[in-house]
Amino acid sequence: MLRRTAYALLVLALAGTATACGRSAPDPATAAEARGPITVWLSNNAQEVQWGKAMVSAWNAGHPGQHVTAQQIPAGKTSEEAISASIIAGTTACLAFNTSPAAVPTFQKQNGLVSLSDFPDGEKYITERGGGLTGQYRSPDGAFYQLPWKSNPVMILYNKKLFAKAGLDPEHPKLATYKDFLETSRTLVRSGAAKAAIWPSPSSDFFQPWYDFYPAFAAQSGGKQLIEDGKPQFDSAAGHRVAEFWRTLYAQKLAPQEAYPGDSLNDGKAAMATVGPWAVAAYKDSVDIGVVPVPTADGASGTYSFSDEKSAAMFSSCENRATAWDVLKFATSTAQDGKFLEATGQMPMREDLTSEYAGYFEANPTYRAFADQAQRVVEVPNVPGSIDIWQAFRDEWTKSVVFGRESTRTGLRNASSEITELLNEYGDPS
Repeated sequence: MLRRTAYALLVLALAGTATACGRSAPDPATAAEARGPITVWLSNNAQEVQWGKAMVSAWNAGHPGQHVTAQQIPAGKTSEEAISASIIAGTTACLAFNTSPAAVPTFQKQNGLVSLSDFPDGEKYITERGGGLTGQYRSPDGAFYQLPWKSNPVMILYNKKLFAKAGLDPEHPKLATYKDFLETSRTLVRSGAAKAAIWPSPSSDFFQPWYDFYPAFAAQSGGKQLIEDGKPQFDSAAGHRVAEFWRTLYAQKLAPQEAYPGDSLNDGKAAMATVGPWAVAAYKDSVDIGVVPVPTADGASGTYSFSDEKSAAMFSSCENRATAWDVLKFATSTAQDGKFLEATGQMPMREDLTSEYAGYFEANPTYRAFADQAQRVVEVPNVPGSIDIWQAFRDEWTKSVVFGRESTRTGLRNASSEITELLNEYGDPS
């Protein structure tokens, strides 16, 4: 049996005793009908906090008996660990508008989430809002324990000034194929225009593959998840092409092997970055940016990318779930999604995104590329042990791709074998 991470072991050890250690969970049937005050948690992103406070104010103005209080998610190493600890203590808010899909299986293991499918209109509301995008967010039991809320589809942002400095066409960069991307990267670095062509974090954090490997794998594989039908998908022709592409970037010193202590694109140290639409506002006053899709081996158009999605979830400590469900629908309505888009530049997870907010995208053409990409996104697989699975993958990626201590084929094969064991281990209730 594989050794699970300390975090996962803590969750498993305490999940069964959460009620005994913290506040008693309310009776589900009573809570489902109850209305009254609730608390919601927001991320610490300044634009999201601005939107959240305005949304709550609008709700409170029309619902004096069902007051909502907005707070930021408690401090912790990550939001996921902060929420997990709050589940154990029975102190979660009713709703959290920053729930990582990778953490949903863990929160379910802790009996911390409310099935949104259990509300009479739950299935209808979620599927009509997100359309074909919602299927990836169902849990293995078929229910929704998260409402797919917003996506930040990962694309390539590049610094037009540095491209021009390197003698490259900043309006029509050659970045679509692996061959062109590598040649452009060599020109950027060897010309002295930038220290690095691209500088993703080489750290071993479980979520780092979402910004190097996973967008490229989604594009190269035609939209496959890391795991499908209970089996790893990446020890494949598509996975091998992606790994070799990134290995070449590192081996030729086009992507540094050390972490950058800041924002390399903003500081002019890297010419490109793999980021979502949130970055447009962050760079608008400092970098003249362009945006293109993640490359593929043959430069195919209409490819997929990683969603970098965050969901909204309801927690089992919530006593006034009828109010919480109504607030969740209010916060993800057409009107509020439009306000969220305008405040943050992030993409509401809506099937009608580009048509519903056509005026916004006409006025903000850089965001239009992200909106188009948001219709073709791949989510992390909703499987037990998700965080440990991603950690196992990252450990092998770091060893083989970033540092070249083993071949990329060996790294992917080892990761696939270890993840298969993890899937069997987490799937075994004993």
